[in-house]
This record gives sequence, structure tokens and C-alpha cells, in this order.
Amino acid sequence: MDDEPIAAQAVGPADVADVRDFLARCDLTLAGLDEPAVRLWAVRAASGAVVGTTGFELSTDGRHALLRSVAVDPTLRASGAGTRLAMFALGAAQDAGADRAWLFSRRSGPFWQRLGFVPAELSTLAAVLADTTQVTLFRASGQLEREVAWSRCLRGGHPRDAV
Repeated sequence: MDDEPIAAQAVGPADVADVRDFLARCDLTLAGLDEPAVRLWAVRAASGAVVGTTGFELSTDGRHALLRSVAVDPTLRASGAGTRLAMFALGAAQDAGADRAWLFSRRSGPFWQRLGFVPAELSTLAAVLADTTQVTLFRASGQLEREVAWSRCLRGGHPRDAV
């Protein structure tokens, strides 16, 4: 899959259950997957099984994007598929008008740093993305304080050009 283009398809209502099952196996946040503001894409194997996902949610002003649900099946790890899915979401967020991308990650910092992300202030992420599903959930559950924030500028070239 290293040199293959991303064959990600937009997730519709009929796909949400499959995506939810996949993300549960990947131990990622499931809340809000069917919210209209959350834009998701999935990659399916020939069998129809979801083997990759990516997505984002825009801030109210459209200037910030919260990346979420970037995951690949264990059989695809180290193949470049995760990088391509992340870059796909970054490009789509930029195309939608976002200037900056943000994400939560306690476990995958080195992966995100390779894609140009730097550690960010959690309070800043929570302020600029206050109305997003994930920030709202994390704030209500008390999980926000345990998260690690990352950020990357989306100006100065298209993210997909870097792959």
C-alpha cells in the first residue's frame, strides 16, 4: 500500500456502525461520529471490512480543525497508510478553510511530530475548538486534563504535497 493512492470514501450514516466498531478496536474516541460537523472517511478492504479511517471537525469560525479518528488496521501499520490518511485529512481540512490543525494524542506523539505537529497548550486547543464534539465530551468527562495537545499550521503549501 506504500505507493497506492488513498481510496478513502466519505462515511455516511450506513457506514457509522462499521467505523465505530473499527475505532473501538483501535481504542479511539467513538463519540460524535454521526454528528454533521464531523467529517469522516474510511478505507475498506476487498472483504468490505474497514481497515483505515481519518477525519476532522472544524471550529465554529472554520479556522481550526480537530483531527480525529486517524487509524489503520494493525496489518497496515508501518506501510505508510497512516501517514497518507493523516495527510488526506489535513488536506481536506485546509480545503475546507482551516488554517491550523489540532489533535489529542497521548500515545502517538512521534508519529505526529514526523508530520509537522508540535506540542501545544491544551487550554488553547480547548478554547479555539470549544464547540467540537470531542472537546465538549472531554471537558464534561474530566478527560480533558489528561490529554496531550498537538498542533500544526496548514498554511504554506498543501499538506498532501508533502507525501
